[in-house]
Amino acid sequence: MAGRRTNLALLVLLASCLVTGGLAFGLGSGWGAWAVMAHGVLAIGIVLLSPWKSAIARRGLRRTRPHSFASIALAVVTAVTLASGLAHSTGVLISAGPVTAMQVHVTAAVVAMGLGLVHVSTRRVRWRRTDVRRRNLLRAAGLAGGSLAAYGALAGVVRVIRTPGAERRFTGSFERGSLRPDAMPITQWLDDRVPQVDVAGWRLAVGGGGETATFSLETLEGMREPVEATLDCTGGWYAMQRWEGVRLDRLLGNVGERRSILVRSVTGYARRYPFRDAARLWLATRVGGLPISPGHGAPARIVAPNRRGFWWVKWVRSVEVSDVPWWWQPPFPLT
Repeated sequence: MAGRRTNLALLVLLASCLVTGGLAFGLGSGWGAWAVMAHGVLAIGIVLLSPWKSAIARRGLRRTRPHSFASIALAVVTAVTLASGLAHSTGVLISAGPVTAMQVHVTAAVVAMGLGLVHVSTRRVRWRRTDVRRRNLLRAAGLAGGSLAAYGALAGVVRVIRTPGAERRFTGSFERGSLRPDAMPITQWLDDRVPQVDVAGWRLAVGGGGETATFSLETLEGMREPVEATLDCTGGWYAMQRWEGVRLDRLLGNVGERRSILVRSVTGYARRYPFRDAARLWLATRVGGLPISPGHGAPARIVAPNRRGFWWVKWVRSVEVSDVPWWWQPPFPLT
C-alpha cells in the first residue's frame, strides 16, 4: 500500500477511534455496545496497517525533520494505547496496583490526540479525487472486512479460553462488588478528594426561579424509596446495588417545566441533566440497607440509571432547576 494512502487511512482510523472511544466512554445505554465494538474493530485496523506504516517511518527517520520527536512519541503512545486497550478488553491485565488498564488507555489516547495534531500539522497529506477510486474503495473494504474478522476471532478466543474479558458488560466494564457496597471501589473524578462533610449539620438546597428550600438528612430519609441500579464507572468496572433515596421529581415538587436540572457537589463538581429525566434520577442516602459511606458520596449522591459513573454526582449540596439547556456543558467534566 502506498505511503500516502497508508497515512490517509491511519488518519481516518485514528480520528474514528477517538470518536467511538468517546462514545463508548460516555454511553451507559445499549447503544454503548455498538460504540465499543466499532472502537475495537477500528483499533484492529490500525494494527493491520502497522507494517506499512513502519516502513514509512523507517524511511522518514533517515531524514531530519522538525518535530520528529513528536512523531516518535506519537508512535510510542499509540502503541501504549493499543496495548492497554487489548489488556483491558481481554482481561489479561485489568489493573496494576491502583492504576487500571482503562485509565492508562484513556490517558494515553488523550496524549496521542495532542501529539497527533502536531504530527498532522507538520506532515500534511491532502485528499485527492483518486483517493475515492474503485480500487482504493475496494482496499478500504478489504481492510474493514479483515478488521471485523479479526475482531470476531479475538472475541471468540476470549470466550473459548474464558479470560476475564468474556464476562465484561456491554460497556466493556468488569463486575466489582455487586450487592456488596463495601467491596465497590471508591473513585473520584480527576482532582476530587473525599471531603469531610458534617452530616449532622448538612442541608440540601433545592431551588430555582428565586425560591430555595432546604432539606435535612432526616427529612430525606423519611422520603426514601428503593431502586436497583448499576453504577458503571469509566474506570472500567461496574456494580449493581440496591439504593434507597428520593426521586428528583418528588424533591422538586411543582416547580413548572424547565430545561435542565443542575446538581452540585460540595467539592464544586457539577452535572446538568435534562429536566424530563427528573423521574429517572434519584438522590440516594442509603445503599445495601445502610447509610452511604463517605467514600461513596455521603450524605447523599445521585443515582442515574443507564448513565456512566461521572453522572452519579457524590456529596450533593444543591439541586436547582434552570432554563439553561442540559447540553450546555462539556461532554465530560473538566475537573
